[in-house]
Amino acid sequence: MSAEPLVLVPGLVCDDAVWQPQVAALASHRPVQVARHGEADTLGRMAEQVLALAPPRFALAGHSMGGRVALEVLAQAPERVTRLALLDTGHDGLPAGEAGERERAGRLRLLDIARGQGMRAMGADWVRGMVHPRRLDDAPLIGAILDMIERSTPVIFAAQIRALLARPDRSALLARVAVPTLVLCGHEDGWSPIERHRVMAGMVPGSVLVDIPDCGHMCTMEQPAAISAALDAWLRDAPQPHRVNPPS
Repeated sequence: MSAEPLVLVPGLVCDDAVWQPQVAALASHRPVQVARHGEADTLGRMAEQVLALAPPRFALAGHSMGGRVALEVLAQAPERVTRLALLDTGHDGLPAGEAGERERAGRLRLLDIARGQGMRAMGADWVRGMVHPRRLDDAPLIGAILDMIERSTPVIFAAQIRALLARPDRSALLARVAVPTLVLCGHEDGWSPIERHRVMAGMVPGSVLVDIPDCGHMCTMEQPAAISAALDAWLRDAPQPHRVNPPS
């Protein structure tokens, strides 16, 4: 395989299953690796773990929390990243004031469910806002998501919540990205809406914005063929010689 390797970064309490359709679609042409976060409780530490196992240079795609981890990877080792894809994610820090407190309370409420009733019960609550409303009756899809969440633990969930609540604002980094960049979002993503991705795409010079119709937050599992096609097109874009522009 002569094509550049690809590293895929999953999001909150997700594992290889969230990227399984894309691995199946893309691994025949290049090495593909799916990151694991373990019990790391900062995005920076998650990025360190990605870098410790990744090839010397690689294409990097992150979904949801994984997109934020991908930005930390880029911040730590820009010379190793050949291209960047950010899917259903964000770049800003925890909002100040009431908005931030609402987010904190919502995350801790789910953690209480996970600790008291188990991860699957937490997932059944969480998933209602994470897929397109019409997919809530899709038993195979919902079952696969809940099975994946159940493979995680409340300890891991708590660690990842701490990481997200302490996330840095990466606006300045986005403005300096100088590799082929895909910004993608499910059109009906209620957690990380398409408007946020339009802003992000506008901050990254030369980026491509892809809006996936009939799709919520769990885009890689909800619309696997469309996501794989978008990633394939991104991987065919010629890489640039410089990884990140220096701060102005």
